[in-house]
Amino acid sequence: MSANAGALAPAAWKPKVNPWLIAFVVSLAAFMEVLDTSIANVALPHIAGNLGASSDESTWVLTSYLVSNAIVLPITGWLVSLVGRKRFFLICISLFTVSSLFCGIAPSLGILLLARVIQGAGGGGLQPMAQAILADTFSPEKRGLAFSIYGVTAVVAPSIGPTLGGWITDNYTWRWIFLMNLPVGLLALFLVIKYVEDPPFLKRLTLKDSKVDYVGFGFLAIGIAFLQIVLDKGQEDDWFGSHFIVALSVISVVCLVFLVIWELRVKEPILDLRLFRNLNFATASVMMFMVGAASFSTTVLMPQFLQSLLGYTAQSAGMVLSAAAIILLIELPLVGQLAGRIQARYLIAFGWAVLTIAMFYSTRRIDLQISFASATWLRIAQYVPIGFIFIPATMVAYLGLPQEKSNAVAGLINFVRNIGSSVGTSAVTTILARRAQVHQVMLASHTSFGDPGFRDSATALADRLGQSGVGRPDMQALTRIYNTMGNQASTLSYIDTFWMLGIAAGIMFFLTFLLRKNNPRGPRGQVLAH
Repeated sequence: MSANAGALAPAAWKPKVNPWLIAFVVSLAAFMEVLDTSIANVALPHIAGNLGASSDESTWVLTSYLVSNAIVLPITGWLVSLVGRKRFFLICISLFTVSSLFCGIAPSLGILLLARVIQGAGGGGLQPMAQAILADTFSPEKRGLAFSIYGVTAVVAPSIGPTLGGWITDNYTWRWIFLMNLPVGLLALFLVIKYVEDPPFLKRLTLKDSKVDYVGFGFLAIGIAFLQIVLDKGQEDDWFGSHFIVALSVISVVCLVFLVIWELRVKEPILDLRLFRNLNFATASVMMFMVGAASFSTTVLMPQFLQSLLGYTAQSAGMVLSAAAIILLIELPLVGQLAGRIQARYLIAFGWAVLTIAMFYSTRRIDLQISFASATWLRIAQYVPIGFIFIPATMVAYLGLPQEKSNAVAGLINFVRNIGSSVGTSAVTTILARRAQVHQVMLASHTSFGDPGFRDSATALADRLGQSGVGRPDMQALTRIYNTMGNQASTLSYIDTFWMLGIAAGIMFFLTFLLRKNNPRGPRGQVLAH
């Protein structure tokens, strides 16, 4: 079967300037936004102390951004149809840049949170617009290489964000985390105005021509906002042990269910859910959800393990992440070139297979004696396969869909990836906490004086401590054994988490074969018969 004929007609359009210049321009803006989703994490204690806020209150600096970002992402296609893609892109860059200034000079937590909401709304349009512009600018055989540039923003930026944020906070002040966006944003504005243009096949609507879907937007805003808060605050508030979390969860589910029903029935929906009827798009969306979950969850797991159990500093843990990011920078262009020659599903299957092996290998290598070099290589093994999934899965999402749907496709793909990031982070945080409790109970059953082995070990340790001149050696021995047991329980919980990530990656490997064959050099990655 060939691609949708409507997708082929506008293929002759070419931009007036070098496409690689456009790729640099749009990726610069997207990189700035993606970096901001992770760079502020390590600065929260400094923000709280400087603004007189509690640790719990400071976490809203992250949540407020994620909520507004998540609301804007899926409706970017509709917003573009009203104002035009270039104009919308410029509005988003402007909002993001100006709000970054207000974040940097905020005198109180309230002002900072308001600025972060505006920053998140502006940032919500940058990723999908960059991706959609690349999809329409490049010919089929070069599209994979173009998406590799975008992959740098989407996959590499979150890895270097914590390291860069820690360095800026330690050497300067947390305010520069936001203020450094100003020159980048102004440069991006100038370059977009000068070089980016809207293709002629993009349809523009006016508010007179288009009936605004206020009901759909209301369901979307409430449902996604409450879902993001639940994911971000769930573990902190003991999930459904909290009435606050239960209430938000119920409201979110109800709104999202009604959103799906409404959007499928209304004539001019704000969210084009009919795209999910395309099997390739639906499968690619699941893939991108898991890419977000796997990449962000491991970005949380590794530094947390190294800092909490091995005593690494934030900068040292960040160096472990940065090594993998550097290798990915080299890898992504190579994968982009392969995507122009090899069917996307073969590259995706290879990526999931290697990621599955890497996760299971992690369960064998994670222990309290792991060296810096071993941790670095382990992180590389976990992160390098993402490049083989991200680029071809992004390409696959556009298969057989009309070119004028590029904006809607990009918005939804980036939305599901971001939600996957939030779900993955919440899931691994919860699994770590719950499994650590289970393992601690199991280990504690062997740490009573009724157990001869434990009694002999405790006595021997107390004798050694006494001979070393340590006061109250019996109490010190029990304290050290308890701490060791806690560390062992935590380590076992990390092993369990990597097992679950390995199983999830294995499922994705088999799901890959639902994807249609494609001609990498054909129009819009032309769909082929099975």
